Amino acid sequence: MSELSDLIPVEAIRLDVAAPDWQAAVRTAGDLLVSTDVSTDTYTEEMLRNVEENGPYIVIAPGFAFAHARPSPAVRRTGMSWVRLSTPVSFGHETNDPVHLVVALAAEDAGAHTQAMGALARLLADPDTSAALDRAPTPEALRQILVGDPADPTDTAPEPEPSDATTARPASKGSGHGMHKILTVCGNGVGTSLFLKSTLDKVLDRWKWGRYITTEATDTISAKGKASEAVAIMTSREIARTLGDVGIPVRVIEDFTSTKEVDAAMRDLYDV
Repeated sequence: MSELSDLIPVEAIRLDVAAPDWQAAVRTAGDLLVSTDVSTDTYTEEMLRNVEENGPYIVIAPGFAFAHARPSPAVRRTGMSWVRLSTPVSFGHETNDPVHLVVALAAEDAGAHTQAMGALARLLADPDTSAALDRAPTPEALRQILVGDPADPTDTAPEPEPSDATTARPASKGSGHGMHKILTVCGNGVGTSLFLKSTLDKVLDRWKWGRYITTEATDTISAKGKASEAVAIMTSREIARTLGDVGIPVRVIEDFTSTKEVDAAMRDLYDV
């Protein structure tokens, strides 16, 4: 799997960029992918069209948009770009606007960058690291923070763990017996859903429920077919609207990097 340090070179980082709107912000991130030979201009247009067709679900945390599209011939190799804006812009998200950081991903397939997504999710979930990234004066300084390996914030400042969560196991909720599955869903299955899966996995690890529940990142089309195999779906508000009634609980998560919010959703699902 690709490491975060492999995917974001200094040349793919731009700081304090002036962008009049979200389209310009995404286009700047796409231009960096093109200039570093990760993708073509066609992929940039695909990222823009993704938001136009699916809504601002790529705004997965307060102030943070994760731009991406499906793997396609427009992707030359898996890579990322990082654009910090001088003035935040609105994507039309109900809770996470305005956006001051746009990270773009171009992926050759849905699996090669899983490890990097987990690393990025941990970095952005750590308030101290996130603040350091916002203050970094140069692309070189910012990349040094990205390639570091700070302790997982849930290790140094764990949220309270209820005793019943760590000693109990999930009861069957209509999916038969055996291992439960929870789907994390985005429009394309290669970007935001992996962020959410990483956060969910951290909660399950802390609860010691990893032996009972498996997680899978997928897209809206596949999720409808896979819903019969799962006990629940976690996703954004926009994607939840697109999915409609899939026959299992759908929990909306506003901040995909927040273990606290995912923890609360799990408590609600399993009456913990």
